[in-house]
Amino acid sequence: MYKRAIVTGGGHGIGEEIVAALVERDYEVGVLDVDTKAAARVAGRYDLAVPLSADVGNYAEVASAFDQFGGLDLLINNAGIVRFGGLLDQSEEEMCDVIRINLLGSVFCAQQAARKMAEQGSGVVINMSSINAAHPAPNVGLYAAAKAAIASMTQLQAIEWGPLGIRVNAIAPGFIDAGMSAPIFQNEAIRAKRSSGVPLRRLGSAEDVINAILFLASSEAEYVHGHELVVDGGVINSVLAHLPRD
Repeated sequence: MYKRAIVTGGGHGIGEEIVAALVERDYEVGVLDVDTKAAARVAGRYDLAVPLSADVGNYAEVASAFDQFGGLDLLINNAGIVRFGGLLDQSEEEMCDVIRINLLGSVFCAQQAARKMAEQGSGVVINMSSINAAHPAPNVGLYAAAKAAIASMTQLQAIEWGPLGIRVNAIAPGFIDAGMSAPIFQNEAIRAKRSSGVPLRRLGSAEDVINAILFLASSEAEYVHGHELVVDGGVINSVLAHLPRD
């Protein structure tokens, strides 16, 4: 019997690669994306995948998509956006979109997933946070604030949903050369500078994030709950390494 998973933002970037990894491990996967054609394109590659169309920031669309998919064992709350620019220059629309998609979208999807999982007494929710949640980068608008809220939300979900048999954790990626960060690293100067600032001396990959997801989704992590797993090569702990010292 196949396990069932939904990957939000599954039509593009890292989400697309997460779908492939789960199908390879015999999950039936709902590829949920606001881009209907992208969801259909990705799902069409696999017998064990179906496209789901929804704007994660729209409660009614999320509820409809989750109802369409049926039973659920795993949710990967991957969908997200960033609007670059200084906070003084952010428009109302940009700020609201970032909170709506990143934070409310994650809440809406997790809530729908948890209701299904509670009925069966088991399930796993994995939210996507960021190292920005703990150490905001400049010029990312409300992205860092939204990710910090997701980290806090993960703890609350773990407290409330653990007794229902639902495990909830988050992943906080660092400098990942994939997804919406990939265009940044096409600049070789930025790529070299950021790589040199990571203690492991390399950028992260989609595979690094996927390996963390697979661990948290597995029985090997059955007592890991309410945790934010940082996947960053040690970069957020290395600030003193970049400050000169006599």
